Amino acid sequence: MVTFGVLGPLTAGSARLGGPKQRAVLARLLVARRRIVPVRTLVDDLWEDPPDGAVGTVQTFVGALRKALEPGRPPRTPSSLLVTEGTGYALLADDVDAWRFEDMLGGDLSVLDSALALWRGPAYVEFADFPWARAEIDRLEELRLVAVERRAEAALALGRAAGVAADLRAHLADHPWREKAWSLLALALYREGRQADALRAVRDARHALVSNLGVDPGDELRTLESDILTQSPRLRPPPESSLVGRDLELAALNAAVPVAGLGLALVTGEAGAGKTALATAFSEVLASRGWRTVWARCQEDAPVAWPWQQVVEALGSELTAPGRFELRLSIVSTVESAAPVLVVLDDLHQADEETLAVLTAFTARPLSGRALIVATSRSAVPSEALARAEPARVELGGLDEQAVAALVGPRDAHAIHERSGGNPFYVKELGRLVASGGDLGSVPAGVRDVIRHRLAGLPAEARTVLHQASVLGRDVEVDLLAALAGHDVLDALDLALEAGFVAEVAPGHARFTHALVRDTLYEDVSLTRRARWHAAVAEALPRDDVRTLAHHYALAGTRSEAAVSALAEAANRTRSPREAVRLWKAAIAAGSERLDLLTGLARALAVSGDLEAARERGSAAVKLARGPQETAKAIGSFDVPGIWTTNDDPAHSAELVAAAERTLPAFPGPTATRARLLATIAMEDRGTGTRLPEAEEAEAIAIGLHDPALQAFALNARFMHTFHRTGLAPERAAIGRELLKVTTDVTYEVLGHLILVQANSALAEFGTADEHAAAADDLARQHDLPLVAVFTDWYAALKLAAANKKTEADRAYRAAAERVKGTGMWGMERGLLPLALLSLHGPSTVDLTDDWGPHLDWVRPLALPHDEALKAARALPDGPADLLTEVRACLLSMAATRLRDDELGQRAHELLLPAKAELVAGTGLFTFGPVADFLGR
Repeated sequence: MVTFGVLGPLTAGSARLGGPKQRAVLARLLVARRRIVPVRTLVDDLWEDPPDGAVGTVQTFVGALRKALEPGRPPRTPSSLLVTEGTGYALLADDVDAWRFEDMLGGDLSVLDSALALWRGPAYVEFADFPWARAEIDRLEELRLVAVERRAEAALALGRAAGVAADLRAHLADHPWREKAWSLLALALYREGRQADALRAVRDARHALVSNLGVDPGDELRTLESDILTQSPRLRPPPESSLVGRDLELAALNAAVPVAGLGLALVTGEAGAGKTALATAFSEVLASRGWRTVWARCQEDAPVAWPWQQVVEALGSELTAPGRFELRLSIVSTVESAAPVLVVLDDLHQADEETLAVLTAFTARPLSGRALIVATSRSAVPSEALARAEPARVELGGLDEQAVAALVGPRDAHAIHERSGGNPFYVKELGRLVASGGDLGSVPAGVRDVIRHRLAGLPAEARTVLHQASVLGRDVEVDLLAALAGHDVLDALDLALEAGFVAEVAPGHARFTHALVRDTLYEDVSLTRRARWHAAVAEALPRDDVRTLAHHYALAGTRSEAAVSALAEAANRTRSPREAVRLWKAAIAAGSERLDLLTGLARALAVSGDLEAARERGSAAVKLARGPQETAKAIGSFDVPGIWTTNDDPAHSAELVAAAERTLPAFPGPTATRARLLATIAMEDRGTGTRLPEAEEAEAIAIGLHDPALQAFALNARFMHTFHRTGLAPERAAIGRELLKVTTDVTYEVLGHLILVQANSALAEFGTADEHAAAADDLARQHDLPLVAVFTDWYAALKLAAANKKTEADRAYRAAAERVKGTGMWGMERGLLPLALLSLHGPSTVDLTDDWGPHLDWVRPLALPHDEALKAARALPDGPADLLTEVRACLLSMAATRLRDDELGQRAHELLLPAKAELVAGTGLFTFGPVADFLGR
């Protein structure tokens, strides 16, 4: 992998780069950040007055760069780094020092030091005179200044005020208008005990801001000046905290500190809950008050009273008393003489009887000095005397989600909190796993080792029961577990409860304390045994528990009619398209490629966003069908909502239409089967405007049968044929409202909202369109419908364009176009982004080498020489009857204006006149503004 450097002179690993123009090509492609740069743009960016043959020269530069960057690439094999896309080039760089620098801006002091060390000089220093480089140079320089100030802030938090003050003075010498830097300098000087210098820095800041910018200091600097004058405690460095999310627990320990004599506190929690970390943090608090801390750990197989031996030795004494009684008094006396002292007894659950007896001795008489004993334990301590002493009890549960976010960052905090139960050790291990690119669904090695070590302390029979319980999932029904085990499991569960692996949630119902515990147990079961246990659970389950039956049948790999039935029924019931895909595939694996299973899978694939695979399975289902009934069933089952009027796969649609037309005569009456066939014909023959009769007949049959699901399908079909002329946005809005009224299917509910986004965009009712876009997004999030965001992202870009926020809209359009790629919606992939950018920036920016897809003929008259453009414009057909009807008419109007041709203008005027009160925004994706503006031309 080539490492590129732009923070200073341009470098590309060890490659030897050519002259200034060749280096400029490389820099221009790096500035584009993996996006395509057309050859014409490169030519314009390299020369003010391009010479003849400039395109060929650029191609020569690119060829030389490819050889330099990939010297080992075999001849005549395409480059994987500097690639050709259409008539442009893209540099698919992964390692650029400027990009790494930006990724490091949120880091701590050491990360920020490393980030600033990447700078070898000014960014893109060789290309500062090129307009295309200037904005990127300025942006990176601003980020560098921010990094310097963030580094100063991080160093101040670590108490390094002296170094910060020196660094900031150098920083401000070159950038005296940086108000944040002045604030940090004044604070650093104050923390160095230089109050007068701090006030002088504030005055210097005021002078610099007035001189350079003509503005007074902001609130932050004025408040800082006031705080310095009053020596506000707010200016003191914050105390370092070694703990996250345990404020209440620290407060409880603090409350246990005795005013005189002895204090006792018992901290309990499972392994990894942070007991030792809490005690450590608390010892730091007491150390600031002059307390001494000694530590001792209770260990298995250690000598008698070994923890107290550690305590006495840590206090500089020895155990010399002859008898047990005298020994206990000697230990108490040694601790008492060291007052004020904190004694931490770690892992008290492993303590021997004598260790507990010494602890009891502390409670037998009053102490003359202040001493606090904090014991940590995984479980209750079997000491009656300790219980009677009524220690402060601090039970450590899981961290809340906010604390988890503080440990691992906000992005994965929710998922990590759910998976770890907030156990700090598990949280940190999962955080490391995710940071290293691991799968959050797996168990980190460190966590697995700890859990296995703890499990080893249980008897073999109890471990087996827990492994069987893991097959049931995180929630365990005890009767079902007993049926799987073949014997009473209560004793084993009692041991697991005591060890903290499971918890009782209700009589007869247990739950693994952490998903990680369950997953570790499950992964340690061999695949063969796991499958057999899943099969045994499926046999023991009641037949009406379809969802659980399907889950166990799928994991058992059972091939039987019972498995197929359960899996198919569960697939029909689930509201998650991705889950439906998984279940339909499992049903096919459990039986065969039956017609009903193939049609179910095809529909689920389409709704989940895998349109290409859906079409493939749909075609297979039609070919598998025998006779009119089966063929009609196969065709009609593919009633997937459609919002885009350009056909993604004309060959597949033609196959479905032909099959439906062959089958239709077998169903002459007003039946649901006939209605589905008619609606399918209208849906698949979209963009023609010729199938409205079929759609209307299907709708009439559905209304007569009082079938809402069928009516929704027919309404969708009618929607596809409301584009035969412009100005029909109100009719489409009525269809959208009717869909929302009749449907009970979430996918058609989403369709209704998206139709209303499109229609209300055309009607300039953006408030209403916003409500429907938000509703569609909410449903998509709830029901895992990934394709919805493709349309709402485009609509969000349209809104920015309508508000004349061109820079933001440009970025949003490009991002939305990226979202379409790979969805299988080929009708949207080609040509929409250039059209959107044309709507934003005007016809002067048209580049015919861009990928205009099927829209190229309507754009060519905007860029060709006059005579060629006029000929091309007059040859234009009416075009398909689809969502882009108004857009094509507007392009024709632009051509008429450019070419000053009345004939073209009259044709465009007639096309647009029915939509005179609308915006050219009926796609819901981009807008060319009011139709009236084009009519006025």
